[in-house]
Amino acid sequence: MDTPLPRDAGVAAWKQIADALEAGIAAGRPGPGERLPTEAQFAARFGVNRHTVRRALAALAERGLIRSAQGSGSFVEAAPLRYPIGARTRFSEIVSGAGREAYGDLIAATEVPAGAALAAALGIAAGAPVLEMLTRHRADGTPISMGRACLPLPRFAGIDRAYAEAGSLTRAYAAFGVTDYRRLETRITARPADAAEAALLELAPGRVVLVTESVNLDQHGVPIQATRSQFAADRVELVVTG
Repeated sequence: MDTPLPRDAGVAAWKQIADALEAGIAAGRPGPGERLPTEAQFAARFGVNRHTVRRALAALAERGLIRSAQGSGSFVEAAPLRYPIGARTRFSEIVSGAGREAYGDLIAATEVPAGAALAAALGIAAGAPVLEMLTRHRADGTPISMGRACLPLPRFAGIDRAYAEAGSLTRAYAAFGVTDYRRLETRITARPADAAEAALLELAPGRVVLVTESVNLDQHGVPIQATRSQFAADRVELVVTG
């Protein structure tokens, strides 16, 4: 990664930089999850301007080799997280089991009326109030997924505050008498991330997200949550279990 760029190689400078960085990443220098040098440092190292470096980094991000976090820099992508989806799916347990630190961020919470499809999924009347929470879930600081979870009111009034404090829906549920819950069903599709999703998940434009739609039941078989989640496709391997 320290080799000066040959000026007569017939290859654009940004492509030479991208190739050099890719070779370094493949050799583990830097390793998964590690921060890359700054654009200014790369520019000085290769003797180019920052725009050239930025184009090289964008090319690597588009290929899923690195991610860029606003205000934090660029990082080498870690190996995809094995993410089982079955009757008992818990983000915190899955991430912790992989030896990584799990945490959830509450982005927004709003009371909205349930549409017909959502009402049917939760077993409530159309137009009944639900709490819609927009959340983001991270492993070792890397965004893995985001989602909109809808929970019936007034049963779960205030659970957004409990979630914001605990960083885990499982722990927040415990404060509302839900000692366990299970997944009724999950539907999975894929599409390019939109601009808002790309920003929250720190994805390059056009990267793919895996979209899951699910319904959870409490320990008594009562529907408590309908969620649509978007997973960064390069960062997970969804494994459907029995």
